[in-house]
Amino acid sequence: MKVNYYKYGILFLLIQVILNSCFRDTTEQDEKVPSIDEETLISTNRYIIQKEVERIGNYVERRGWDMDTTKSGLWYMIIEKGAGPDAVKGKIATIEYEISLLDGTVCYSSEQTGPKQFTIGFGGVESGLEEGILLLNEGAEAIFVLPPYLAYGIPGDQKKIPPNASLVYNLRLIKVEGR
Repeated sequence: MKVNYYKYGILFLLIQVILNSCFRDTTEQDEKVPSIDEETLISTNRYIIQKEVERIGNYVERRGWDMDTTKSGLWYMIIEKGAGPDAVKGKIATIEYEISLLDGTVCYSSEQTGPKQFTIGFGGVESGLEEGILLLNEGAEAIFVLPPYLAYGIPGDQKKIPPNASLVYNLRLIKVEGR
């Protein structure tokens, strides 16, 4: 049996090239990225959040809404209190909703997709929505304005919600049921 050293040599070189590219030193790439200390990062984030708070405040003011804010930064206005049980962690909430951007673009609505149902306190929805639902009881209607960090954050949802978008939720909590 004759061994073809030429083929094995090329295969060996190809494997070396692949391995070298996988384990390449990233020092050169790291040098291109500026070094930012923690204090600068924190102050930059505070500035970005403050600008978004101002933007939301202007939006709310233009509409004449009398909204409250939670400690986390959720803006909310309860339009109508419900008569049913309170929304509490572990219960299943069913909502009718419309989600829009501050420019008025409607992203999603239960008219298109049907009511949304989720277990309160177990994720699966925006953290701002989860926090807002806990302020309501069955039958309540409310408006929530979620800053980006309580909505979809930096990436958006990769579909209809752009990166760093604040969201306006108009909703009605139609059902709170046990689990």
